Amino acid sequence: MLLTQALRRMGQLGGERIATVDGNERRTWAEVNDRVARLAGGLESLGVGEGDRVAILALNSARYMEAYFGILWMGGVVVPLNTRWSFEELAYGLTDSEPVVLFIDAAFLPHLPGLRERWKGLKHVVFIGAPVEGSAELIPYERLITENGPAQVAALPPDALGVICYTGGTTGLAKGVMLSHLAVWSSSVALSIDYAHLSDPGTIFLHAMPLFHSGGSAVLFATTIAGGSHVFLPGFNPQQLLKTIQDEKITHTQLVPTMVRMLLDQPDFAAYDVSSMKTLVYGAAPMSAAQIEETQTKLPHVGLQQGYGQTELAPYISSLRPADHRATGEAAKRIRSAGYAGLCSEITISSQDGKELPRGEIGEVYVRGPHMMSGYWRKPDETKAAMVDGWIRTGDAGYMDEGGYVFLVDRIKDMIVTGGENVYSTEVENAIARHPAVSTVVVIGVPSEKWGEAVHAIVMLRAGHSATAEEIIEHSRKHIAGYKCPRSVEFRTEPLPVSGAGKILKRELRKPYWEGRQSVIA
Repeated sequence: MLLTQALRRMGQLGGERIATVDGNERRTWAEVNDRVARLAGGLESLGVGEGDRVAILALNSARYMEAYFGILWMGGVVVPLNTRWSFEELAYGLTDSEPVVLFIDAAFLPHLPGLRERWKGLKHVVFIGAPVEGSAELIPYERLITENGPAQVAALPPDALGVICYTGGTTGLAKGVMLSHLAVWSSSVALSIDYAHLSDPGTIFLHAMPLFHSGGSAVLFATTIAGGSHVFLPGFNPQQLLKTIQDEKITHTQLVPTMVRMLLDQPDFAAYDVSSMKTLVYGAAPMSAAQIEETQTKLPHVGLQQGYGQTELAPYISSLRPADHRATGEAAKRIRSAGYAGLCSEITISSQDGKELPRGEIGEVYVRGPHMMSGYWRKPDETKAAMVDGWIRTGDAGYMDEGGYVFLVDRIKDMIVTGGENVYSTEVENAIARHPAVSTVVVIGVPSEKWGEAVHAIVMLRAGHSATAEEIIEHSRKHIAGYKCPRSVEFRTEPLPVSGAGKILKRELRKPYWEGRQSVIA
């Protein structure tokens, strides 16, 4: 199946239903279909052909969605660039993917001269925004639509390359993950079925997660497949998000745990009417049991659903359903899991030599299915290391229980080896997060002459609360073994470094401690 199929289907079935809401602009599915087809025609008029890369560097908007679909409509390959990247990283993304056209919005225009200098193969730049007068360099987005007829949708095989989505680059240069139409389609169809209430009539999805990220674009496609409406925010702002939920009667949104934390910490949280919400999807990082409990207390009518995924799997792997978040008795322990395999996924837990391990034993999570990447763009060695015997190696350490629920214990590269013992940072974080004064906690390994590595906790406290390092350490001893407890605690008030997807960058937090030393972590 091609990714444009869902859009064309909605043009037929729900032509006059609202498809997109972006500020004061509202468009029906019939209008969006026509605009996307004309945008595709506009790209063809610029000389873009099947297989050519077209990059997007912009904040979330309805035009971003149209551009995404328009590129796919005419057979091009979408390259969504990370809006949190530095100039050097953006320049790398362009020179690596070699797009012929760049869609850009006002937020990133200051970078444009330098980017054009670095990538000479950029033939055209399309400005997403109000028409720009007096600049021959920029092609107004709306002009591509109004001055061109609708293009015929490209006739491509399902395994045709559709997207090059760059990983966060947390372990070096970002890798371009090649995702076929079939891969993204399979992941999105599974999401449209597995995510609670997404297929209900009247679904209105609020996009606050960045669309350049595979998680953000996957729910864009899944909501289109399910026939829901899209509401766009340029980025995450807690008050703006709450107001939009209230004003637009939002039923679904997707956030990372750090965003949920900021939402719950809003002083006027209770002043907003969020009764329309049905499902809050969270992912990209685990949420502590304490935060889950607080979220369910403040949003008792909302179902929580965790999504676990990776860009290399387009990105959906598994999910923990709302019912699992409210389970009691023996089943309640599964709230610590990442749920069970999505409809597109097959999951196994493997030893270092690639053999499946018995239930309950910790190994590396392997995944396969029609949503697997085709490989890393122009990186055959990295592709060979990640794709083994038809499986994707996720780099996550975990185990599976008898019911098929997957429990992630850490990123393999984040595991701390102290005194010969393996300590999984997420286990320590979950223990510390139960302290009533703790808002956010990150656990890393730091150099230790005695132990090789020592467990170090970086803590952000809730407003109006206080705690000492000794109290944090003593609190953790109540929940985990002594060798797992932090040896040191650092309190911070400034924001922690995060990736474009909102993941806390532990690599950046470790860097000052390991400067000039040999870390056990790659």
